[in-house]
Amino acid sequence: MATVSTPAGIDLTEDIVGRGARESARLTRKWFSQLTEAARHGHKAAYVFVMGNMNEVLRCFDMPIVFPEITALQTAVRGTSEEYLRESEDYGYSPDICGYLKADIAMQLRGGEHPMGLIPKAGLVVTTNACNTYFKWAEIWERLQGAPIVTVDVPNARAAGCESQPGNLDFKYEHAYVVAQVKELIAACERVTGRKFDIDRFRQNLAWANEMSHYWKKLLLLNARKPAVFSALTDGLAYLGMANCYRATEEGAKYFKELYEEMEYRSNHGIGAFTRKDGKDVPLEQRFRLGFIGVPCYPIFRGFNEFFSDWGGIFVSSSYLKFASGGTALGFEFDLADPIESFAEGTLLTVRATQTGILFDIPDIESPESIFKLDGIVYHGVKSCRTASAGLADRRFHLAENGGLPTLLLESDIVDPRAVSKAQMKNRADAFFEGLIARQQRASAR
Repeated sequence: MATVSTPAGIDLTEDIVGRGARESARLTRKWFSQLTEAARHGHKAAYVFVMGNMNEVLRCFDMPIVFPEITALQTAVRGTSEEYLRESEDYGYSPDICGYLKADIAMQLRGGEHPMGLIPKAGLVVTTNACNTYFKWAEIWERLQGAPIVTVDVPNARAAGCESQPGNLDFKYEHAYVVAQVKELIAACERVTGRKFDIDRFRQNLAWANEMSHYWKKLLLLNARKPAVFSALTDGLAYLGMANCYRATEEGAKYFKELYEEMEYRSNHGIGAFTRKDGKDVPLEQRFRLGFIGVPCYPIFRGFNEFFSDWGGIFVSSSYLKFASGGTALGFEFDLADPIESFAEGTLLTVRATQTGILFDIPDIESPESIFKLDGIVYHGVKSCRTASAGLADRRFHLAENGGLPTLLLESDIVDPRAVSKAQMKNRADAFFEGLIARQQRASAR
């Protein structure tokens, strides 16, 4: 049972409040425990990336699934990333490349050791073109472990707003291209595992993925209401982990259905997001509603959020929750009557949305008419991911020139604490809020 304090100051003990946080913690421990057991028993895993991860196919073959970005970010959250990064750099990798990659390589050199246990060796590597680092990263696993690679090349948008659409000729050709690659992936899984592909099991996986995607999309939209029921920069990342690790599973579908039920209950009863203080859950002050563009600062995960929550700022929406969930937040529904064709269509649409979400504007955040009724936007660029960071300054200037919202640009890193300057970021955040307060005062004086 969770005891919380409502806005009216009345103690409310409800089993439903806090259920999602408790369950995500349990499922996270279970996930890493299963990987550790697989490693100890010598079982081989499928190594895949969170963006375009092909869970629906891979789960038909009962292979453990390793997401290197998730194991890598745990080194930062657990305060051990610097030693992993230095080990990789001593091995010969540049300080300037992806921090996730370097943390993962150090794990490989340590025999799979990481802060949450062990990861099994690769039996199959699956990559897409959702990130330009993925190809070289996969080649490293191939060299270190001799695992075969399957690359799924998903056609991208030619420019912002220029995507092919279902029904036109370009989309027809692109779809056929992805269908052929999905069939190649299935054949590779059969060769590696010695098991036949089960189309009925695939349909069931798609059904669970449909349910998860449905509730994930609805959950993100709940924060358009006031008060916001979760912080996109803290709570949202726990939900994101569930969306990636448990997609296409019964547990994942059940988790998101129950999470949405909890958040809808809280929204209807005016119970907003919480933070942890002195061992208790206390309501977050919600004076400023913020949007977040970029990737998180995991080395000071809670501290980064406190730069904003201490001023009454809450992140109600985040581009990261969309593109880093591999397009799950789109709410695309697979057609169970035509599973392979539909899966290929969903892959084309969701991976493409992932790519455009990194490179181009996010209309529901970067707009004064956003449904989230934002007071400001925070852009966060990171040293080791140029893909996600290169255009942020230009996007910020473009928004300002077109009469947009107040913005703040911060720079640090996803996993490297050596690139994090807490004092500098705090000073800039403080100045940002002083500007927001002055803006509110001017508006109220009119």
